[in-house]
Amino acid sequence: MFGFDAIELARIQFAFTVSFHIIFPAFSIGLASYLAVLNGLHLWTGREVFLKLFNYWKTIFAVAFGMGVVSGIVMSYQFGTNWSVFSDTAGPVIGPLMGYEVLSAFFLEAGFLGVMLFGREKVGPRLHFFATLMVAIGTLGSAFWILSVNSWMQTPQGHAINEVGQFVPVDWWAIVFNPSFPYRLVHMVLAAYLTTALVVGAVGGWHLLRDRANQASRTMFSMAMGMLIVVAPLQIVAGDFHGLNTLEHQPAKIAAMEGHFEPHPEGGAPLILFGIPDAENETVNYAVQIPYLSSLILTHDLTSPLPGLKDFPREERPPVGIVFWSFRVMVALGFAMLGLGLWAVIMRWRGTMYDRPWLHRAAIAMGPAGFVAVLAGWITTEVGRQPWTVYGLLSTNDSVTAVGASAVGASLLAFIVIYFTLFGAGTFYILRLMGKRPDDGTPVSGIGPTRTAGVTPAPAFDDKFIPAE
Repeated sequence: MFGFDAIELARIQFAFTVSFHIIFPAFSIGLASYLAVLNGLHLWTGREVFLKLFNYWKTIFAVAFGMGVVSGIVMSYQFGTNWSVFSDTAGPVIGPLMGYEVLSAFFLEAGFLGVMLFGREKVGPRLHFFATLMVAIGTLGSAFWILSVNSWMQTPQGHAINEVGQFVPVDWWAIVFNPSFPYRLVHMVLAAYLTTALVVGAVGGWHLLRDRANQASRTMFSMAMGMLIVVAPLQIVAGDFHGLNTLEHQPAKIAAMEGHFEPHPEGGAPLILFGIPDAENETVNYAVQIPYLSSLILTHDLTSPLPGLKDFPREERPPVGIVFWSFRVMVALGFAMLGLGLWAVIMRWRGTMYDRPWLHRAAIAMGPAGFVAVLAGWITTEVGRQPWTVYGLLSTNDSVTAVGASAVGASLLAFIVIYFTLFGAGTFYILRLMGKRPDDGTPVSGIGPTRTAGVTPAPAFDDKFIPAE
């Protein structure tokens, strides 16, 4: 179908749905923590601006959270429809981990979400803050378990293989805390915080362009830029540690990220800034490179050896072009975030952060950058793992269900239509919410439907009207 076989369509379908899904948790993880901070600051200082911002962003969080849940459910079904061999083979390990995510993290989020959204006047500010904190912890818990599953697929350990070829758990501590898990967890959570900071900064910058004196806009912009300058350097450092771990456990992925076809057994590998990888001829055309820098970055030593793709059979190499460019997009956006944070720090030091329209425009332009960086990082991680679903043990070709290409293609088309329609409308609604100033006199919760469909309020009586006996 469309020139693709069933396995290619199954991979495209999962990539499409996970790309839609990941942007919502990446936003809601950071936003839940931001809401907890706002609620705590209001409780501590009594300043109404923090409560005003909390009420503003909680509605946006509720919509993003709902779309994240809906978009994620579909992927669970794909494990059974398109990847049933993988589910059967790896199910004894990944099934319980995904169950823990639902039972511990998601239930925690869902259980306290209603209190956070609607219960402030009923439970009081302290218990309301506790509920908000539980929602934030729940989102982090979801990230913990999902990344544990994915990290085990990248660096599997703590398992055995039974007589029918299934992976069965032997040591749950080793499975959960597999070698790449701590690095992936830190990297993803920091990415979520950066994504949220950029969105909050973009919204603050948007409103500051219209009213520089607006206190709520100034506060959210200040908090976002402060978060950016703290987290962006931490993310760069975390990325460096993550790269060292990947070099140890997935050297073929590192070779693809760096564009190194030739191995460098004596070190001195150059950093290829740009170029066009040619997998067929095993070279990078038009390469712009800096001598020795790749060895220094990846091993912190100019003479340490680095692998090349020629060290691996062609059938075990990841698609180098995709990995090469997605990695560069992620890194470039990371340094752009750091640059925006530094710019804001300088303007804050000069006392002109709220009076710089070009800074505000730059913040608006960088608003989607976190989502793009998350997608680029996810592509680097998942495509770089190919051709394996469980790295080095179970190939993607051996994981797919024996289903016809037409069936997979038809469901893919349905997903494309439904996702763009449903989540396009949801994103448009979120942008409308963001377009409203936090203190423009319109209650944020009042934007959109205000009563249940089919229920018409009765006409009001005034003092001059006395109904007939």
